[in-house]
Amino acid sequence: MNQATLFVIIGFIILLFFAGIRIIRPTHRGLTERFGKFNRFAMPGFHWIIPFIEKMYLVNVTEKMINAEPQEIITNDNLNAKVDAQVYFKINSDADSVKNSQYNVNSIEYQIVNLARTTLRNIIGTMTLKSANSERGKINKELHSTLLEETKSWGIQIIRTELKEIDPPKDVQETMNKIVKAENEKIAAVDYATAAETRADGEKRAEIRRAEGIKQAAILKAEGDAQAIALVNEAAEKYFIGNAQVLRKIQAMETALKDNAKIVVPTGSELVNVLGELAGVIPIKEKTVKSEI
Repeated sequence: MNQATLFVIIGFIILLFFAGIRIIRPTHRGLTERFGKFNRFAMPGFHWIIPFIEKMYLVNVTEKMINAEPQEIITNDNLNAKVDAQVYFKINSDADSVKNSQYNVNSIEYQIVNLARTTLRNIIGTMTLKSANSERGKINKELHSTLLEETKSWGIQIIRTELKEIDPPKDVQETMNKIVKAENEKIAAVDYATAAETRADGEKRAEIRRAEGIKQAAILKAEGDAQAIALVNEAAEKYFIGNAQVLRKIQAMETALKDNAKIVVPTGSELVNVLGELAGVIPIKEKTVKSEI
């Protein structure tokens, strides 16, 4: 064998070596087939296959989202609802699951979409439009459990399902909007009436408290006046025994004189003597009339 032939053989071996190199990223797993038959499972890292004899298929094991695509579904109350949903899934990373995802199902995404659409028709078809809108969590739960059961041999995991929309026909939507608006206006009216009633009740309580305060003040004033009168009476009884009537007359005269009224007082009356004493004048004594014998 000459040198040139040796170089050709070495070059062919080097080329064959580089042609068989396979690098697998952490997001994938590999299935190596030899002559069309499964041979081995490949983890992330460096691998080498025999060119032209073996073939490696890479399988993505990260989470994926697929759209179930919008569809018209007739609800139990005979309304056409436009329904759309999303399904999140991933292929399990163990060897058996990766093999099942490639050998037990023809097209995972296509079959998940059709299975989800069929399941949604079965679920929503038994519900009214109103209940379907208000029970989205229930629909998601039933859809998720059905997909899990139906795909358990596919080597995949259904992570979650989400309803994107449940839209009624346009005329039904307009009617529903009017109903919601009317209900909101009703609630607003009730709230306003309640607030007005509360404000009126508060004003009523304030007026009652104000009236009670006025009443209490009047009672306290009357009690004060009564106590003052009692003290005056007590003083009069203590210091002016026998002269109470005279004191009353003097008070009447003070009131009259204050208004510049003229009072005619008979001469020799007891009141004149009292006034004279108050003014420092000796009271006039009655003349004794001697009778002639």
